[in-house]
Order: sequence, then structure tokens, then C-alpha cells
Amino acid sequence: MKKLILAVFIFVISFSTYFAQSASLNFTIAFPQGEFKEKVDNLGFGLNGDILFISPKPKSPFGMGLNLSYYIYGSESRREPLSTTIPDLFVRVDRTNNLTNFHLLFVLGLPTGRARPYIEGLFGGSYIFTTTSVKSENTSEEFASSTNFEDFAWSYGAGFGLSFLIKGDPNQNEDLLFLDFKGRYLYGTEAEYLKHGSVKLVNGKVQYDISRSKTDLLTVHLGVKYYFPSNVGG
Repeated sequence: MKKLILAVFIFVISFSTYFAQSASLNFTIAFPQGEFKEKVDNLGFGLNGDILFISPKPKSPFGMGLNLSYYIYGSESRREPLSTTIPDLFVRVDRTNNLTNFHLLFVLGLPTGRARPYIEGLFGGSYIFTTTSVKSENTSEEFASSTNFEDFAWSYGAGFGLSFLIKGDPNQNEDLLFLDFKGRYLYGTEAEYLKHGSVKLVNGKVQYDISRSKTDLLTVHLGVKYYFPSNVGG
């Protein structure tokens, strides 16, 4: 699943400059909601990217594109000897709990002006996975990693945003740069996942304390949005 998501991400980025009319990149804070909040009591942090292949315009305020988000909702690190036969050489063991969203994105927004409010609808899924990596203590170079646990959940929701013009003509829809702020509520179906402290070492063996719940999220985003010139995108 991770390889498939990476392949889709590379494909979208590679061809976005040819077909996209606008794109945005946001720093995001994710707040678990409902059953998910009862299981995971810490915030998630990550990045969100949106690409619109059809952007709102004066003749049609509707837009459509793709959304991809990545969050870390928990992490832990420890120092360990490399092996029982080399106890005087230490490495760093890092574990992260991750969630990736990928959605079809539908937008209805004000197509002109310095301040442009918009609403969104999203439908897609979430890939939830926990990985452990081993790194050199001195250089932080990773030389081994493994996926401990993974699952998939369907995801859908809605959002509201407001973009403020930083650069460009407010009466146009090309070569514009905006400061972008938005919030989304995403409903996630049930999934199984690990959280902080779910992986335990007992008598040299690994035990997983698996949680299961719906995976609702409230996300808050702050970043930039750019409308491509017509000879580049769309």
C-alpha cells in the first residue's frame, strides 16, 4: 500500500504543472474526534497538498481536483545496543504512527477579489500505518525499517476556507499567490491501528496492543495557494 501511495503521489506531482490550474500546500494540525479521540489523546502534525485541475472562474465557480495529506499522530524513540554480540555499539530506534489521506476534492468558491471564501467536499480514504526504523546514532542515517501494522479506512467530509491575495491582479485567475487558511471535518470508517505505547517488548518478543475505532478528524490548515499562468497549467 505504501508503494502504491508513493507512486500516485509522484505521478500527480510530475504531471500537475501540465494539467493543474491551481495548487496549494499547507501546514496542518489534525485533531482526533469522537471514538478516535478516545483512543488517541495527542494531536497530529503534517502537510496537506491540493491540486485543482478545474479552478473556480467567473463563469463557473466550481472546481475539482485531488487532495493528499500526511500526518504523524504519535512517535517515540529509544537508544539500543546494535546486538547482543555488539553491546558497545548503539543505534537509535524510532517509531512513528502515520496517517495518509487521499481524496477527490470538489470546491465551490468566489472566483475574484482579494479575499476569496470557498467550501469543499471530499471523498476518498485513509491509510493508517506504524513504522519502526533503525538509524545510526551519530549520522542519523537509516539502515533498516519495517512496517509494524497497517490498515485502510474510507474517508469523506467537508471544509470551509478563506484565501487572501498576496500577489497578482484580484480580477484575474492566473499567476496569483494567496495566503490560504481552512478547516475540514473528515468522517473516517472503522480501522485498526497502533498508537503511542502500543508496541511492547516482552521477553524478547514483540506484542501489539491494537486499537479499533472510527477515524474522524478535524484538521486546521495554513499555507499558500497558487494559480498557474494559462500557458503552464490548465
